[in-house]
Amino acid sequence: MPHVESGMTVGLFGGSFNPPHEGHALVAETALRRLGLDQLWWMVTPGNPLKDRNNLAPLGERIARSEKIARNPRIKVTAFEQALGQSYTARTLEVIQARNRDVRFVWVMGADNLKNFHRWQDWRRIVATFPIAVIDRPGSTLAYLSSPMARAFSQARVDEDRAGSLALRRAPAWTFIHGPRSGLSSTALRSANSG
Repeated sequence: MPHVESGMTVGLFGGSFNPPHEGHALVAETALRRLGLDQLWWMVTPGNPLKDRNNLAPLGERIARSEKIARNPRIKVTAFEQALGQSYTARTLEVIQARNRDVRFVWVMGADNLKNFHRWQDWRRIVATFPIAVIDRPGSTLAYLSSPMARAFSQARVDEDRAGSLALRRAPAWTFIHGPRSGLSSTALRSANSG
């Protein structure tokens, strides 16, 4: 895990990043700015249990490409889940919490993941572990109204204009952040490269 100091606020941005692209960098930069984070951990996962691993580029390649895109020094590209032998977010967040008691964390995800978030293993435990910032993505703006997570935790939603206080709140707490959006997607990039 990247080095942190007591009292820091850190965003956790996990994904396959297969491949990483400027849309991911935009989500990371938006989170850093709007949430007032000291750091953002760009967590390259060994694999997503909900996705086909046959099309997954090697972890080292995805890390190297992520490092090229994540140019802000406050963004720390890491793949510590590999060392944990872990691919389920709920368990990873528990380990992070146990090892960093004096750090405030926020789970960061693109809105495109919100519509299927209820399919993640122990998704309710994820919501109960750290506050969540959902960053707008093209075609997913309305997901925060209609997704099962948004409906189940509607009372825990924080107004966007208070996003800067999210890291100080106890979970469950979440917000949806509008802003510049990139139309890039890893799926489209893989299709273009294979065609």
